Amino acid sequence: MLNRREFLAVVSAAAGAALIDNKASAAGVQNGSAGEGAASEDYTRYVNVFVGTGGHGHCFPGATVPFGAVQLSPDTGIQDWDWSSGYHHDDATLMGFSHTHLSGTGVGDMLDLLLVPRTGAVVLNPGVDPEARSKPEGTYRSRFNHADEKGEPGYYSVLTESAGGAKIKTELTATERTGLARFTFPPNEPAYVILDWHHAYGEKSPVKTAEVEMVSDCVIQGGRHVSRWAPNREIYFTTETSVKPTKVEVFSDDKPVSGRKASGQNLKVVLHFEPGTTLMFKSGISMVSAANAQENLKKEQPGFDFDATRAAAKRMWQKELARIHVEDSSDEHKTVFYSSLYHMMCAPTLADDCNGQYRGLDKKVHQLGAGEHNYSTYSLWDTYRALHPSFTLWQQDRVAPLVNCLIRMAEESIYGFPVWPLQDGETYCMPGYHGASVMAEACAKKIPGIDWNRAYAGMRKRNMVDDYMALGYYRRLGYIPADKVDESIGKLVEYTYCDWACARVAEATGHADDAAIQKKRSQNYRNVFDQKIQFIRPKLANGEWAPNFDPKATGHIPQHRDYTEANAWQSTFFVQHDVKGYMQLFGGREPFAKKLDQLFTEKPGVSNESVADMTGFIGQYVHGNEPSHHITYLYTWAGQPWKTQEKVREILLTHYRNDFDGLDGNEDCGQMSAWFVMSAMGLYAVDPVSATYVLSAPLFKRVAIQLGNGRQLVIQADGGQDPQKSKYIQSVTLNGKTLDRLWVRHEDIAQGGELIFKLGAEPNEKLAVTESDMPPSLTA
Repeated sequence: MLNRREFLAVVSAAAGAALIDNKASAAGVQNGSAGEGAASEDYTRYVNVFVGTGGHGHCFPGATVPFGAVQLSPDTGIQDWDWSSGYHHDDATLMGFSHTHLSGTGVGDMLDLLLVPRTGAVVLNPGVDPEARSKPEGTYRSRFNHADEKGEPGYYSVLTESAGGAKIKTELTATERTGLARFTFPPNEPAYVILDWHHAYGEKSPVKTAEVEMVSDCVIQGGRHVSRWAPNREIYFTTETSVKPTKVEVFSDDKPVSGRKASGQNLKVVLHFEPGTTLMFKSGISMVSAANAQENLKKEQPGFDFDATRAAAKRMWQKELARIHVEDSSDEHKTVFYSSLYHMMCAPTLADDCNGQYRGLDKKVHQLGAGEHNYSTYSLWDTYRALHPSFTLWQQDRVAPLVNCLIRMAEESIYGFPVWPLQDGETYCMPGYHGASVMAEACAKKIPGIDWNRAYAGMRKRNMVDDYMALGYYRRLGYIPADKVDESIGKLVEYTYCDWACARVAEATGHADDAAIQKKRSQNYRNVFDQKIQFIRPKLANGEWAPNFDPKATGHIPQHRDYTEANAWQSTFFVQHDVKGYMQLFGGREPFAKKLDQLFTEKPGVSNESVADMTGFIGQYVHGNEPSHHITYLYTWAGQPWKTQEKVREILLTHYRNDFDGLDGNEDCGQMSAWFVMSAMGLYAVDPVSATYVLSAPLFKRVAIQLGNGRQLVIQADGGQDPQKSKYIQSVTLNGKTLDRLWVRHEDIAQGGELIFKLGAEPNEKLAVTESDMPPSLTA
């Protein structure tokens, strides 16, 4: 298993109008409701698609639709960590526009089917080296200015400098499985477009084999096998131009080939056009075949009506964004909110064709049943924490299709239970197997349409049988020896939660004996907790503590890690499912709260190495990476919930910004944004499998969440409207009944109602402070 950083080291108008009506069900949505105010308010105007495209956000700014398979976006770099999405705001040159991108991941891949509009003499050198990002001469890179970039949900445009100094205008839009690019060339300059089928992430070419063919004067098809983060990935395309080219050239290894067909690794096609031409390229993609890509193109993009496609994409985004209606006097806060909501729908991504075919994790082609869909890009180590819990509220109709896809993956995969599946490959990225967590949450929340016996069969094999990533040690010893296995603590803490998840589904399917074993194992955190120093720390195979313990270090010896993108400070507060039982090891609630206080006041940083994933420090709390995301809420168990309210508000106001560098760390397929959205609404699922939410002070005065089938949950914050001051909960009512606790069950709010907070400038230190008020834990 390699963690993210280690891996980097080694339409016609009719068709457009039909998209909204037809594609909602095509992505697994049957009963999505337009939000309150949807008819009058344009929610897309609050989305800044450039948030997270700088710093370490790793977001792309280009055109996509909710959960779409195509992300048509500019590429400014294809090497190094901060170019995992292919784009970084610091750059002043770009290579071109490719059709698949990852949203905020810590490893790069994809970037399939690059289109490069150019003028002048043909240049085939892509300018891969980082130096070319600032010195593009001799490459096909083009200079651009951020002032000439424009973006909105489903649309992106930019002006790039041509060889003669004039500007080429590029506009991009998309449907679920197709992209549409419009290029406007300057007059009096030779115009051409390079279709680069070699373009892919990394220094060493990950392309194993590729084919490309000009099947007619205006249609190109191809396929390739690419092996990088996702192993041996298959991807195919069909591209059609709106204008017949004056000349076509095919290149292999940058050398011209006779005819219009080539195979190899480094394949490019150059299509020449008259000066001043405005033309369009429409492209369908498929994981199955070029023929399927062509069928996707015919179904979703039958014509060349750019404006209709753009308008349809915007309507799709408007419909989804309108599921949550926010009222607030601050447009800035609303922009951060809806930009976050936008990013939460950039993954998982659709991974099937219009005819229902998809390529599974067994590398075979499968046929979906009616109403089913296949998905990809599950960043489960990240997204089980807040993204998937949020879906159970405002995307309820999508939960069963996503979970059923995970079940099929477990049944079909040559890799075993899904960990971080990407298209038809498994990346094995990050410890744990949190497909189980997503499944168990849906089970606990009684999401219909899921066969839990099938689900548990896959979960049980990984949990009780597989010797996967040191699970053998974990089951036999109750811990993972740090002198035998790298990231021993990182693996153990994730496995304890996966045990808890499996136990929930085991109970639901009548496997009581399994559940008892799994619950007991989920307390294996006890075996690596040193009560003398009050830290979770690594242990050796002989049972002794690993030497050289430093709570700010990632490992006890050089070139070795005991923790995953963390140190002992963050890992010590990992326990999500048994906070009450865990606090007993500290000596009770007061000592636990003091340790939490210390976490937030310690000097920030890592003592033994630079860990790029660890950013957004508040003391040793690290908001830029997911293991810290639940920690502020632990004060609610410790009897000091006002500290949760205080710190959550601080993070909402200072660690999210309407700016290209607006995120502390990697977006990670929606998780970083999901923390903001859930916390800003006053709900956070510390332990998603328990089907509960911990309450904090809402940032907005009123939020209306459309739950589907006409149901609505209204969250209202009464009191002062100064977000700097009105951050403490004075009282809460649910459907008119006053709560004496600061948590709710999913079943309490899933049918709708009113959750009303009274806020104030001073903490209420008497509300929800007794032990009986704390949220549920494994230890009763």
